[in-house]
Amino acid sequence: MAAAARPLVSVQPLPASLNDMATDSVTTVALPDVMKASIRPDIVNFVHSNISKNSRQPYAVSKKAGHQTSAESWGTGRAVSRIPRVSGGGTHRAGQGAFGNMCRGGRMFAPTKTWRRWHRKINVNQKRYAVVSAIAASAVPSLVMARGHRVESVPEMPLVISDSAESIEKTSTAIKVLKEIGAYPDAEKAKDSQAIRAGKGKMRNRRYISRKGPLIVYGTEGAKLVKAFRNIPGVEVANVERLNLLRLAPGGHLGRFVIWTKSAIEKLDSIYGTFDKSSEKKKGYVLPRTKMVNADLARIINSDEVQSVVNPIKKEAKRAPLKKNPLKNLNVMLKLNPYAKTARRMALLAEAERVKAKKEKLDRKRKPVSKEELAAAKAAGKAWYKTMISDSDYTEFENFTKWLEMSMSCYYDLASKVPGKHSRRPSTEKMALLESGHRGRPGGPCLEQGVKVFGIKQRKVKGTSLREEHAAS
Repeated sequence: MAAAARPLVSVQPLPASLNDMATDSVTTVALPDVMKASIRPDIVNFVHSNISKNSRQPYAVSKKAGHQTSAESWGTGRAVSRIPRVSGGGTHRAGQGAFGNMCRGGRMFAPTKTWRRWHRKINVNQKRYAVVSAIAASAVPSLVMARGHRVESVPEMPLVISDSAESIEKTSTAIKVLKEIGAYPDAEKAKDSQAIRAGKGKMRNRRYISRKGPLIVYGTEGAKLVKAFRNIPGVEVANVERLNLLRLAPGGHLGRFVIWTKSAIEKLDSIYGTFDKSSEKKKGYVLPRTKMVNADLARIINSDEVQSVVNPIKKEAKRAPLKKNPLKNLNVMLKLNPYAKTARRMALLAEAERVKAKKEKLDRKRKPVSKEELAAAKAAGKAWYKTMISDSDYTEFENFTKWLEMSMSCYYDLASKVPGKHSRRPSTEKMALLESGHRGRPGGPCLEQGVKVFGIKQRKVKGTSLREEHAAS
């Protein structure tokens, strides 16, 4: 902001018609260095939040709250929680939970105490830095307008008026002065913004809230304008030697609309010092300096003074080539392996064929089947099932009889000779089916051979199989 700041500020004269005040001639004053200082919103916000805590009033709940009852836990075994219960009887209160923060009528969790650390200590240099930043921000029209002040008709910023305003005693005259310098729209905005506070503060002597108007800063101790301006809604008055950050940046927001008197703005250099000398009122205080006086870095680098001592541009500098991954970059892979393109194409074609074949297969499966095809498939399934059942019923028995080299009729003739075995013959149809595939005829040698096998004349040796006995015979 220092590079764009004007060296001189005009002092706005007041007309003689305002309460017989003498007409002032237009004069100028030098812009104080404090208005060229760096603006630090972070420091202003930090200092404001800490300073505002110093006006808090301690609060706490009663030390005995929630414990002014006779209660004792019932212990376990009663199907209720172990919270202390109010003793006695004859009332609804008896047996209710007490003391706990979850109980009705109990104490709160971590009861508040009055010895909390309410106030904060702030570094003196930080506080001064915040005030300096707030003063510097008040000289920037864009920041003042961004904060919401109505300064469209103000002749210039910062706004300085003559010292004759300090002798104003009447509020009506003060309003005329504000109208003359174009600051009254901001005061009207503050007046019209008065509203009832939302919340319980309206019960605690903080019923109304309103926006901030202009701040009048005077330089002469005991000036009469204090009583003249203090009754205008939104307008505040402050002495230049006792500037408060809470008024210069309400809410921690930079850009308060400040109206200076000539004597007040002339005292700023002695109070806060300049970039060349330290403050006269604040011992050892020096205005904060920016790291760069001119922030136009491109202009500094391209200046003749800098370019005359720097090295020339290296136009033939060779840069190392960027290594590219051939597994991710196809062009690099083709340089290393020209066949990679063909392999990639073949893989893509094969994948396309697989996708096509799978799609055709799924389409065939998903093709709707007619009722005739379903009936034919069902009939074929039934025929196959009957064949499977007939084959599985007689396959093992048929093989056994073939191995035994005798017919089924011979078997049943033989079985009838053995008491307690095969007393029931199968039906004629089953006999015909069973005998259709066997050799031999009833009677004859089969009977003699079967007698040997079934042990009619000789017993079966324990542990030997039927095949072994037959072989032995």
